[in-house]
Amino acid sequence: MTRTTTPRLRILLLLFIAVTGALLAGAGPASAHAALTGSDPAQGVVADEAPTQVSLTFSEKVAMNGDSLRVLDPRGKPVQTGSAVNVSGTTYAVQLKSGLAKGTYTVTYQVVSADSHPVAGAYTFSVGAPSPTVVSGTGPVAGGGVVGGLYAFGRYVSYAGFIVLAGGAAFVLACWQRGAGVRPLQRLVVGGWVALTAATLWLLLLRGAYTTSGKFADVFDLDLLGQVLQTKTGAALVSRLLLLAAAALFVAVLFGAYTRREEGQDKRDLTFGLAIGGGVVAAGLAAGWAMAEHASTGLQPGLAMPVDVVHLLAVAAWLGGLTALLTALYRAPAETPVEAAAVRRFSRVAFGSVVALVVTGVYQSWRQLGSWSAFTATRYGQLLLVKIALVAVLVGIAAVSRRWTGRLTDPAVRAGKTRKAQTQAQARKEQAVASQAARGGRGGGPGTAGSGRAAQLARQRAAVDAAREKRLRDADPNRFGLRRSVLAEAGVALVLLAVTTALTQTEPGRTEQEAKAAASASTGSDSSATSGALTLDMPFDTGGTDGKGVVSIDLDPARVGGNEMHVYVQRPNGRAFDVPEVKVALTLEAKKIGPLPVNPDHLATGHWSANGVQIPMSGDWKIAVTVRTSDIDQVTVSKNAQIG
Repeated sequence: MTRTTTPRLRILLLLFIAVTGALLAGAGPASAHAALTGSDPAQGVVADEAPTQVSLTFSEKVAMNGDSLRVLDPRGKPVQTGSAVNVSGTTYAVQLKSGLAKGTYTVTYQVVSADSHPVAGAYTFSVGAPSPTVVSGTGPVAGGGVVGGLYAFGRYVSYAGFIVLAGGAAFVLACWQRGAGVRPLQRLVVGGWVALTAATLWLLLLRGAYTTSGKFADVFDLDLLGQVLQTKTGAALVSRLLLLAAAALFVAVLFGAYTRREEGQDKRDLTFGLAIGGGVVAAGLAAGWAMAEHASTGLQPGLAMPVDVVHLLAVAAWLGGLTALLTALYRAPAETPVEAAAVRRFSRVAFGSVVALVVTGVYQSWRQLGSWSAFTATRYGQLLLVKIALVAVLVGIAAVSRRWTGRLTDPAVRAGKTRKAQTQAQARKEQAVASQAARGGRGGGPGTAGSGRAAQLARQRAAVDAAREKRLRDADPNRFGLRRSVLAEAGVALVLLAVTTALTQTEPGRTEQEAKAAASASTGSDSSATSGALTLDMPFDTGGTDGKGVVSIDLDPARVGGNEMHVYVQRPNGRAFDVPEVKVALTLEAKKIGPLPVNPDHLATGHWSANGVQIPMSGDWKIAVTVRTSDIDQVTVSKNAQIG
């Protein structure tokens, strides 16, 4: 049994590691759940006079600290005074120093959205005329790097721990009460509690670095930890730890006093009390996620949060119970095998959980997407399609498991097994009587060495009988088929949990599309009031000797139709860099337009120009510049900019 079980469990472990690694490797910085929908001055604007403040508008309220919003001059020095303040609704502003010189200024922001995720970015505007800048134009990396990957893994482990803890305990109470005394099930549920507790502490430590610097060295910064404890997410994590203390007491009673209680009214009363108490603790743990993440912001939060709690509890009852059933089918000892009635009860629980998941999932999908096009046009929608496909596969495998369950609990099949078991038991009894008679004939009496030998033989026979029963049970084709289908369900469930974790870290489709529409409208209105000139600065390094520099693109008026383009190439010290060749290409990836090549004319040292550059339509254009510094050394750098 152990030799056949261990490889399968190893396969599930390897699948878990592979899926988690693939998601973390491709995740990059965490997607923002609050999007920048407007700014004043706007991106790329060339203002005639220096502004007195910079304001940013987001799609939802955000949390800021003293360094959340910074404005840097062309030399990279901050020119803001004081900290950003909320001026109205979701708009935040910071005051600027008076008498700003002409040139290009960079605005960087790093905030935390209302649903706990970090948001970071940067853009440029100019005063008087564009100029070179030493600022790279990329904002702080929030939610990315090693800390971002570790935080994502901690979220995965916390979800998995909750599912195993809540679902495993529910399986014992609702489906297989004898399982409270089965050691593998005890280890499973306790392991879920340990995983959730450890992951919660880990997330609490990582939270400060995750939302600010992104540096692992800041994980143990007590000042950052103190700031985290004052946030909504920090409070939710601390509340989870307190609830886990109550969960520890629940687990101790379930696997302690409950297993020793004889069947009767007292045990039924204790079962009812554990069910109520465990349900309250599980709902409280689920509410911690609902109150701090997606469900707490956006459309209809008052309805979305309880729906999210029901969704999480249904996931735990189904997938956690599935894990417990898999453990019982493979690891339960021969003297306490999982009964067919327990499998049948879990089948009913799983069916009810799937119904709840479908109802709550449809509501959540509508709330987070808002349109059919968001399924394919946004990353959230694409991940949701993958999740729906995995749920469909899981339901299909569950249907197969229900068929095996039906066969396992069929009265005719059970009657045949009972008769067979009775015949085998009678044969073993007759064999034992004959053996006892033979020993009696040899004169073994009480108090002699023969009685000890008889006890030893009895124990050996009991072990042999238990092993025989276990082999017979494992050889049952219906039970074997059920085990295989449940194992397949568990494998798909691991992948499903990984995709769900990725969804929680991805900007909802509705927010993404609304932010794009608002940004496009803001760009259009700003271009009519200003010159609309666009300036992009891109550092480059061709890798050869004297191959580093900065290339600047000026596009005027940055609208649909004809535009004038100037390209400036400078060395790191700011002096003009006369490179052999510069090429530009424009691509609108959303509409599959381009790349449209632009070949500027060389006007002076480090200066190229092109007239009549045609922009066929507005959108988020990718501007790629190829710089060649020698016969063999060249590199292509690019940036995206809203044009039109």
